[in-house]
Amino acid sequence: MSSAFVTGGSGFIGSTLIRKLISNGWSVRALVRSDSSAAIVEAIGAEPVRGHLGNAGSMRSAATGTEYAFHAAAALGEWGSREQFISGNVEGTRNALEACTDAGVRRFVHVGTEAALLAGKPLVNVDESAPLRPDSKALYPATKAMAEQLVLDANNAELETVVVRPRLVWGPGDASVLPTLIELIDKGRFAWIGGGKHLTSTTHVDNTVEGLVLGAEKGKPGNVYFVTDGEPVVFREFVTEWVATQGVEPPRMSLPKPIARALAATSEGIWRTFHLKGTPPMTRLAFWLSALEATIDISKARAELNYEPVRSIDDGMAELRRLHAKTQPSASLKPSRQLS
Repeated sequence: MSSAFVTGGSGFIGSTLIRKLISNGWSVRALVRSDSSAAIVEAIGAEPVRGHLGNAGSMRSAATGTEYAFHAAAALGEWGSREQFISGNVEGTRNALEACTDAGVRRFVHVGTEAALLAGKPLVNVDESAPLRPDSKALYPATKAMAEQLVLDANNAELETVVVRPRLVWGPGDASVLPTLIELIDKGRFAWIGGGKHLTSTTHVDNTVEGLVLGAEKGKPGNVYFVTDGEPVVFREFVTEWVATQGVEPPRMSLPKPIARALAATSEGIWRTFHLKGTPPMTRLAFWLSALEATIDISKARAELNYEPVRSIDDGMAELRRLHAKTQPSASLKPSRQLS
């Protein structure tokens, strides 16, 4: 029986990964910081182990005796301090690598992201040869690029490392992106940038964890693999259907790209200069993620991992509608919320 150590196990990707591993007969230990996180991972079949990314010793104890490690924990978000992102993404990854090396883990699988390539330009049919951008002006992409480079540099005969990069992860359990979109729509703060007609790749969470498990079992040491839902989709069409699964209809309002780009740069400058609390009304990262094409070539994962999406977009959307209906039994009798 295979065994794994998972960081970020109570999160969106991590918890789905644990369910997948348990269903495949693996034994799993998960790093937790709180009682609530421990309850989550224990409920889905993993053994919770107390510790945190800032303490390599606690992770070493949790990883000892396991064959694989999956590093899903990360500092997320479009805004925050440099210290926050460096600590969560760079130092946290460095500590996880050190802990797993000392614990004798054979293979370390890192949850990467296409954002590690973002620095203000569209990503058009990119593959794994595209350069990392630790110089990005947005902290999340910059620090995820730094973290990924640490993982690749750590590959050796004792600890094999593999990176799996999904793009725009969605599906049941998402407590971040979809709820944020709905909140923006409800508050009248949502607009399509440039009309939203650009293409984007997406990755259902089931397809994400399929790629992670295949990366652990079949990935070549020191290699990176993109995984997605397959063919790209029109951003506006995808998001419209996505929020509709929750009974929400987005507005038709559109904001020209040059205005949105200038707003992002200006807002960030004001927030930094005056040390304002909260998130600016527009950030560079929010602009890049919602206004620029991001299409991904998954040929390498198909060829080397035998990867194919296990969940279609249609199936994933239908599942979200069913789950929403269970929590809102009278939703079918209510009109969709719309802002114009």
